[in-house]
Amino acid sequence: MALKKIVERQTGVALWRQIADRIRLSISNGDYDATGMVPPETVLAQEFGVNRHTVRSALAALAEEGLVRAVQGRGTMIERKDRVSYPISRRTRFSQGLGRQVKEIATRLLGHAEVPASGEIAAALAVSPGAVLIELRTVSSGDGRPLSTSVSYYPAERFPRMAEEYSRLGSVTKAFAAHGLDDYVRVSTELVARHADAQELSLLKLSPGAIVMEAQSVNADLDGKPVEFSRTRFAADRMKLRIET
Repeated sequence: MALKKIVERQTGVALWRQIADRIRLSISNGDYDATGMVPPETVLAQEFGVNRHTVRSALAALAEEGLVRAVQGRGTMIERKDRVSYPISRRTRFSQGLGRQVKEIATRLLGHAEVPASGEIAAALAVSPGAVLIELRTVSSGDGRPLSTSVSYYPAERFPRMAEEYSRLGSVTKAFAAHGLDDYVRVSTELVARHADAQELSLLKLSPGAIVMEAQSVNADLDGKPVEFSRTRFAADRMKLRIET
């Protein structure tokens, strides 16, 4: 007899979202690889101790994400989309990190602005609170699938044309080079997993309840002076992060 999987009924998170998270994790872990199918609704309903309608809502959300597909007469088939492995190392570069795992890499600039440095960001970039920063907001895709979205900050005094050069060149590394910075390294990365907020759901084309991995990072020049502070949110069902030392 299968053990019932526990879902929390008083957490404020809808049951169908919790079940969708569990199924999404099972798909990522390869638990259903033997059949290529998600277990029948009746089986899932029994495992989670819920009715079939709740299970259907969970499966519908996963279908919107492109993870599964209902096949008449057969059940729910897994649309196998292997997660992209992305290394976080001393020199972390988006295009190089994806390598040959995807055929087409695209990064779109959503917007830019000049903003005053808040306390946390000012400390990370070693600038005075209120110093002018260039803010870039981007979303990156692989083979047409949104993979991550970022907001990044650069000291305007050192990189005054950051927005213009990024728009022209489509690359942070090339925009740095246009300002005379030929190399830079990662000095810190903090990771946390959480449910995506409404903006992230829209930008990454995720369904409610989807998980993102947020990386808060600082890059510095070879003299150790910070040049970039970023918050990047990765779609957890499409990417896995690999820490390299």
